[in-house]
Amino acid sequence: MKKFMGNNFLLNSDFAQLLFHTYAENLPIIDYHCHVSPKDIAEDKRYSNITELWLSGDHYKWRAIRSNGTPEKYITGDASDYEKFYEYAKAMPKLIGNPLYHWTHLELQRYFNCDTILSEETCEEIWNLTSEILAKPDMSVRNLIKKSNVVALCTTDDPIDSLEYHKAIADDKSFDVQVLPAFRPDKGLNINKKGIKEYIAKLSEVSGVEITDIKSLKDAYLKRIEFFDSMGCRTADHGFDEYAGFVKSNEYEANLAFTKALESDGEKVTPEELAVFKTEMFKFFGAQYVNRKWVMQIHFGVNRNVNTNIFKTLGADTGFDIIGGGTIKVYDIAKLLDMLEIENALPRTVLYSINPTDNAAIASLIGAYQTSGDGYPKVMQGSAWWFNDSIAGMKEQMTSLANMSVFGNFLGMLTDSRSFTSYPRHEYFRRILCDLIGSWVEKGLYPADTEALAQIVCDICYNNTKNFFGFKII
Repeated sequence: MKKFMGNNFLLNSDFAQLLFHTYAENLPIIDYHCHVSPKDIAEDKRYSNITELWLSGDHYKWRAIRSNGTPEKYITGDASDYEKFYEYAKAMPKLIGNPLYHWTHLELQRYFNCDTILSEETCEEIWNLTSEILAKPDMSVRNLIKKSNVVALCTTDDPIDSLEYHKAIADDKSFDVQVLPAFRPDKGLNINKKGIKEYIAKLSEVSGVEITDIKSLKDAYLKRIEFFDSMGCRTADHGFDEYAGFVKSNEYEANLAFTKALESDGEKVTPEELAVFKTEMFKFFGAQYVNRKWVMQIHFGVNRNVNTNIFKTLGADTGFDIIGGGTIKVYDIAKLLDMLEIENALPRTVLYSINPTDNAAIASLIGAYQTSGDGYPKVMQGSAWWFNDSIAGMKEQMTSLANMSVFGNFLGMLTDSRSFTSYPRHEYFRRILCDLIGSWVEKGLYPADTEALAQIVCDICYNNTKNFFGFKII
């Protein structure tokens, strides 16, 4: 029997242990897609207790507590911070098989040097220990990032964002971690939603372009793209939550849809008009990303806010999104890639589906667009995303990708997190990766070529991300 989460946690062969401890373990981290707050980094935020650090805004943990039958008062309500942490501790022993169980104890080990198992009985002990350690000067946000060996991270930012905190971070020479914005224009593309008129007014204000039609809309976005680029942006994120399809489009028809959206504040835009508008805008965005060598990341397959009553009370990003879609979505993505390729507007692209049944379809799709000839394939599959970043989910995604593509080019892990102590998820991934590769060696499926396998591991964990996105790490 192995010790719980010991030195060789998840490493089930001698070769897996060699690959992890000698090569993967101490590699730097580039977190190329996350949702941490640049304001908190700029201001070097501190936390007074573990609830503030762990449970504030983390809908992974909120879902787990709810699933234990806990009233909402102790999750997003007015209960005390200690009461909220107690409810999380009470749920913890039942989370067997859930990656949260491992993430939680990895974070206790790595940031608090604590091997105590979290439970209802140990709640007060861990609360007191973590509160004492969080009070130390080296537990501020910037220090947590440095302790985690992060050298670069990309936040998620709306085109109307001032990026003032990114500038403050870049100007502060005492902090050498690159904190770069990522361009996320989803709000302005969803012209069928109420509030679009107000949003476009804000875009007009920050860009200095009076937006009256689709041409001036593109001019405004161009200004913002140029601004983001000047701030070091290397990537754009797009979420296909309410997928409208991609169709033949032209600027005239897209303009009719856009002007109708402004006139009706989104209420009269039909699905067909939305599809025309989005298609036209993706051609525009794709060309801009190509010109600047940005990477486009596309996330799809999510059905959001499926509990209407809770959405009205708590709003979005509170733990009520689910796996949706199906493999038909992958063909829709194929149509988008083809359209962009025809227009010479297909940038380097990373595809993520929240639906694990899409893994093989995506792995086959990327092979049809890996024709760049510049050292890396143009279109890649991203890591096992969101509900899939478990042991089984990661292994399934990586095995599928390896079966159908060139696994050595894989881009590895990202946190997709709002927490500054979520970086042990990279360690979790690296252990799983090394164990998977080690198992192939043990079974005689790949030669025990340490040099070749070490290169693959280092590339997947760090080098491929650095080179694919073009990060300039000093």
